Amino acid sequence: MAPIFSSVLLCLCLLSSPFLSNANAHKKLGFTADLIHRDSPKSPFYNPSQTPSQRVRNAINRSVNRVFHFTNIYGEDASDSSPQTEITSNHGEYLMNVSLGTPPFPIMAIADTGSDLLWTQCKPCEDCYTQEDPLFDPKASSTYKDVSCSSRQCSDLGREAACSTDNTCAYSMAYGDRSSTKGNLAADTLTLGSTNSRPVQLKNVIIGCGHNNAGTFSKKGSGIVGLGGGPVSLVSQLGDSIDGKFSYCLVPLTSEKDRTSKINFGTNAVVSGKEAVSTPLVKKSPETFYYLTLESISVGSKKIPLPGSVSGTSEGNIIIDSGTTLTMLPTEFYSQLEEAVASQIEAERQEDPQGVLSLCYSATADLKAPVITMHFDGADVKLDFSNSFVQLSEELVCFAFRGSDDLSIYGNLSQMNFLVGYDTVSQKVSFEPADCAKM
Repeated sequence: MAPIFSSVLLCLCLLSSPFLSNANAHKKLGFTADLIHRDSPKSPFYNPSQTPSQRVRNAINRSVNRVFHFTNIYGEDASDSSPQTEITSNHGEYLMNVSLGTPPFPIMAIADTGSDLLWTQCKPCEDCYTQEDPLFDPKASSTYKDVSCSSRQCSDLGREAACSTDNTCAYSMAYGDRSSTKGNLAADTLTLGSTNSRPVQLKNVIIGCGHNNAGTFSKKGSGIVGLGGGPVSLVSQLGDSIDGKFSYCLVPLTSEKDRTSKINFGTNAVVSGKEAVSTPLVKKSPETFYYLTLESISVGSKKIPLPGSVSGTSEGNIIIDSGTTLTMLPTEFYSQLEEAVASQIEAERQEDPQGVLSLCYSATADLKAPVITMHFDGADVKLDFSNSFVQLSEELVCFAFRGSDDLSIYGNLSQMNFLVGYDTVSQKVSFEPADCAKM
């Protein structure tokens, strides 16, 4: 994930969700919050005993697991699949400080452009995974309200929704990694932390209050903030109040430990610099995902077209995802790409001991790598070395792309040090080179 920030214009705003009321739809919001990488010292997932290389290796392994999760769902009949099943249990890479209820109850939640529903574990927890932080208690919130079965929010969940005996909406979701969550669909006040310590309060936000959750969720995690394109995502709920816009600027893994990435909403999320380029968002199912069209990739001066790009059948052939580390490409095309990259590097190839990445070199070699340029529909994005190669150990540096037999994903390594802006009204994603550590 990788976007933009103009000066911070943070206001204390109260918003009624467009799901429940259009009374404040004319009010425009502009705010910026921190995104904390899960391996940052500010993250509850941080393990001080790990080396930087071990953290990178773990992020890459999570990346591979995440694409397996996506393809489990993507392989189903899209017409029978609800976008809400695209939540990944604990493989998202960036976290947001948010609070639920009145008075605000703090949680550290995964920011995920590959999922929709915002949810957390709730009291009473009938059968839940172990969580180190206190659980959210809906009875302690004066603004908590269960959603009725007849509401549009409930119907938007499709087959993941059911009617409880008291006519409230219940949800049940199972994920590709056999994790699951069940609970009540509800509305409550969401408070977002911000870069200038002035909180932004959003009223009547639809959330999932999970009372029965199991699987591979981390005990250090408290929830998920879904930023996908489905109807119950936070972005969709904010709707007209943010003009359908959000953006982020991802700090490189090599940046100082206290640097956080930024996520912007509304008036703060416009990417419009001289070097900004834009590519259309393609509407496909499931609507959770943000689909782009990648036409070709250049390795130096050699351009390699993706299958279908000449015939025009490649529309919407890749999703952009802030929670996946690597960039995943069709296996046959990736082989051509790797061959082209390797042919322009004179250093001797090395093996990745774990076999995850296939094009690796000694980190001590004088590595003169070719420039990689991603040619999206209408937008050429020129990658830096740090976007294209990742150091897995003190001895090993590898090409940060990988073949995938199913879903293609534009991962967050390729997005670092870019302002990445999503405009769901104009249906486009924009990229602008930036020094995210200075944003």
